[in-house]
Amino acid sequence: MNYAKLAFTDSIRQLQTENGSRKSYERVEQFGSYDGLTANETRFIELRDSFYVASVGENDFPYIQHRGGPQGFLKVVDDKTLGFLDFAGNRQFITLGNVKHSDKVALILMDYPNRARMKLYARAEVVELGERPELESWLWTDGYKAKPERIILYHVEAFDWNCPQHITPRYTEQDIKEALEDQTHYIKTLEDEVKQLRELVEGAR
Repeated sequence: MNYAKLAFTDSIRQLQTENGSRKSYERVEQFGSYDGLTANETRFIELRDSFYVASVGENDFPYIQHRGGPQGFLKVVDDKTLGFLDFAGNRQFITLGNVKHSDKVALILMDYPNRARMKLYARAEVVELGERPELESWLWTDGYKAKPERIILYHVEAFDWNCPQHITPRYTEQDIKEALEDQTHYIKTLEDEVKQLRELVEGAR
């Protein structure tokens, strides 16, 4: 199953026809395929420090949740499975309750500096702590002070990459620090030189 075949329902195909994009997307449906996540997707996923997950509840309303953590907290278990430790949060349990109703979820992962966006369809699985200790240990992120409550697995059924149009670049504090590293070093060198010159001037008086 590829992403287009899963995403494009009859009503969506009709809208594509009416708006002139059906032919190009029809080719995507025919020739696209999903054989698992490649090294490219794996690298992208493991560099993220957040993602968005959408689920649908018993009231038929979708709910979108932002999940965040240290870079790499969402891990690729295998080429068709993602997983992470679900840490204690605000304890509303909306997403957790929704997946009891329907395990179908959609994820969006953003790389704002590079204007890249990956979207996935998956089925969510909840694993209680202690059920799979080796997996639990492997999913742990060293140095992150938070209390895990369960394991969440996403069994990926399809994924796609969006175009960068309309993605505004945004940068984390670490991104900015790294970008300014050379400049910061140069300024520090100049400050040291000025200090030395001042000391020479003072000593010559």
